[in-house]
Amino acid sequence: MTTSTTTDTHQRSAIRHAVEEHHELILALFSGILILIAYAFEKLQIPATVYVTLYLSAYVIGGYAKAKEGLTETYQEKTLNVELLMILAAIGAAAIGYWMEGAILIFIFALSGALETYTMNKNERALQSLMSLQPEEATRLNADGKLEVIGIEQLSVGDIVYVRPGERIPVDGTIIRGQAAIEEASITGESIPVEKRTGDTVYNSTVNMNGVLTIEMTKAADESLFQKIIHMVQNAQSEQSPSAQFIERFESRYVKVVLVVVTLMMILPHYLVGWSFETSIYRAMILLVVASPCALVASITPAALSAIAASARNGVLFKGGAHIETLGQVNTIVFDKTGTLTTGKPIVTESHYAEDANQFLIKQAVASIEAQSNHPLAQAIVDHLQIETQEPSAFKDVTGYGIEATVSGVTYRIGKYGFHEGLNDPFRSMEQTLKEKGNTMVYVSNGESIVALYALRDTIRPEAKAAITSLNSLGITTIMLTGDNPVTAAAIAEEAGLTSFVAECLPEDKVNYIKQYQADGQTVAMVGDGINDAPALALAHVGIAMGEGTDAALETADVVLMKNDLGRLAYAVNKARKMNRVVKQNITLAIGVILILIVSNLSQFLIMPFAVVGHEGSTILVILNGLRLLQKDAPSPIEMTTRLKKVAA
Repeated sequence: MTTSTTTDTHQRSAIRHAVEEHHELILALFSGILILIAYAFEKLQIPATVYVTLYLSAYVIGGYAKAKEGLTETYQEKTLNVELLMILAAIGAAAIGYWMEGAILIFIFALSGALETYTMNKNERALQSLMSLQPEEATRLNADGKLEVIGIEQLSVGDIVYVRPGERIPVDGTIIRGQAAIEEASITGESIPVEKRTGDTVYNSTVNMNGVLTIEMTKAADESLFQKIIHMVQNAQSEQSPSAQFIERFESRYVKVVLVVVTLMMILPHYLVGWSFETSIYRAMILLVVASPCALVASITPAALSAIAASARNGVLFKGGAHIETLGQVNTIVFDKTGTLTTGKPIVTESHYAEDANQFLIKQAVASIEAQSNHPLAQAIVDHLQIETQEPSAFKDVTGYGIEATVSGVTYRIGKYGFHEGLNDPFRSMEQTLKEKGNTMVYVSNGESIVALYALRDTIRPEAKAAITSLNSLGITTIMLTGDNPVTAAAIAEEAGLTSFVAECLPEDKVNYIKQYQADGQTVAMVGDGINDAPALALAHVGIAMGEGTDAALETADVVLMKNDLGRLAYAVNKARKMNRVVKQNITLAIGVILILIVSNLSQFLIMPFAVVGHEGSTILVILNGLRLLQKDAPSPIEMTTRLKKVAA
């Protein structure tokens, strides 16, 4: 009995929720049913009071929501709107005896409004779904070493939280004990788990798949990356594109013109061309219907919201409709190098040893000494060698040159070439070639001669080349601005397939170059990840930040690539261009239908039912066309190849 009662309660709750969510659509459809019944009664010659009452009921039920919205906006903002035109047109049709036509007008207008509300609700549901991923409680390790479950709002930076397998991670923090596969779909959009271990960063709302983790909280709950994503989505939904802002300003002025023209049309044709007053008023009412810019107003916002929602599902966050519209017009994209085009972590690309040297002893000595340093180059060499180490003695850090230490009785020096001045160099013939490839050289000597050479370089992201190829194929000029030296910059630019590059750029130089490109008439996007990129990101027409970049870059940028995946950039450009095409299609259709219907009305060819269906039908069409942007796009061949490589890896 209890189970049955619970089931019934859940069913009633679900029904109530569905009714609340779709009440506009339900009322619109109900008004349509009343119109059909009234029309049948009219044809059966049932007394007029019956079917007129049904038509009036359809007016009220179908038109109440839109009438209230229009009148409220007119009163509060002192502006005229399309809802007001529809109210006047329906009242005018009824006033001259066209009850059915006025009711149909209300029905289709209510139906198009319900579709637009559905678009808004779909985006709101996406945000609510996103917010529901955030845990409400966390298991904290208190000062006594005991575990306690507390609300997220009670946590503070520095707290230690304990996360079991299958649980969502409740904070942004650093793993201090344990390792696990973490599913980061809520942050990156990618469901394939990422291996994380001690020292790695984890994010609020991601899922611990298979390990026990102890995590130190490093960011306040309201400053977590997940919260920033939510704020970005909220802002994106409320910010209009330039086109939408123009249409909104245009709407009020246009409505005033229509009302003036309709008033004149009710009077002048009778005196100028001999129409009867009844005909003049009838044609004026039709003009009131067909000249209303309903379809024009609905041409942009549903399309923009759909594109933003679809992009968010694919790991690209737009902070507003203005930015997605502008990205669709971009013809030049400027990239930072380190952390954007490259991983920001050097690796050993080549290693060479003197012919008569004992490679094992040298490798062990180098690994033992470099393990004592936290320099990125030293860590890269240790990772490359992967060999058992010893404890060096007489360790000395020589600022500006390198390090010196003794291993197994031999004193080694590791560092730049000047640290080994005067010693025999067996690698002289290959050094220039290595430099031209953008490598940094680290030399090893044993007091008698240089015995080893390591070439290191920051490598491009695995997806960078495919991403640049995709952008180039779209006709976009790709430029790298970097503070690195010209040789390294040239090597990275060639490997990535960039159109051009500029080396040795300070942050202010990047700003100046972007100003120059803009002065040349180019629409410029900037992609970066660091604090030094923030000024350029702010100046560019569209600033694009890597998702794991600094807070300054994330706050300044207009678009965020949540996966740190440059492959999503081509997707974002394509989606933005598609949205702009859809908006142009919608505007062309809306204006075209209005002009055709106006001409048909002036020629006395158009009758009220066709006017209603033609005009309101175009409104429904543009909304449905905008909703197409919610569809998942098929990956390009380049994107598919990149994904397959990642899976294989």
